[in-house]
Amino acid sequence: MKIFLSADIEGTAGIAHWDEAERTHADYAEFRGLMTAEVVAACEGARAAGATEVVIKDAHDSGRNLILDRLPDYARIMRGWSGHPDGMMFGLGPDFAAAIYTGYHAKAGSEANPLAHTTTLRISRLLLNGEVASEFTFNALCAARYGVPSVFLSGDAEICEDARQLAPGLRTVSTIEGFGRASLSITPSRACSAIREGVAAALSAMQPASVPPFEGPFEIAIEFSNPTDAWRAAWYPGAEAQGSRTVVFKSQDFFEIQRALRFLTA
Repeated sequence: MKIFLSADIEGTAGIAHWDEAERTHADYAEFRGLMTAEVVAACEGARAAGATEVVIKDAHDSGRNLILDRLPDYARIMRGWSGHPDGMMFGLGPDFAAAIYTGYHAKAGSEANPLAHTTTLRISRLLLNGEVASEFTFNALCAARYGVPSVFLSGDAEICEDARQLAPGLRTVSTIEGFGRASLSITPSRACSAIREGVAAALSAMQPASVPPFEGPFEIAIEFSNPTDAWRAAWYPGAEAQGSRTVVFKSQDFFEIQRALRFLTA
């Protein structure tokens, strides 16, 4: 049983400031370690449920965050960015039994996490078919494109709620709750225990309903913070400007949505 794990950092237990997520800052080393500990806990939970291999996509910023010598020997890790439209899910394929997610965070435009965003800080909101979407939204639909169910997620309270609505039956562990620029967090040790147990339970009780609905047509609307970014993005083939800060793209094929996002948000 192969499991795919997409790991981010802004939903890691305890996090409260961008300094803790940026590799150029002294605070980063601590949270790199905490991110790694949550990934290891997820791997252990998968192993307990019968996983023979866990493929991890290091999916934060540079893609070079996890401390490699802490990872178990049944794991493989995808580091860096290939440029493929699958992005945070690159390495996934139809031969995986399930996708799980750690360290995930609230969407751009939300106040539920001091580090809330979607893909890039240059976007104020990203909408899919009229609904404000998160990185998880697109990543779970990417998994669904391969026929792979998303069964577990850890991160802030809002992304946990959003994920359960998108993928019924998905199990979550809420690590933090945001209050303006503050966060209320469980302890890292408690987070790791809950993640380990939650992943094991999720993989032991997988349901077909955990694959979200996957039918087009699809429409994305990217609301940029700066109108100059919108002007540039509007030159992508098939993209249309709406006002001074919003670019819209439509397709029946979700991979074309992914491809457009790859270039529109670059």
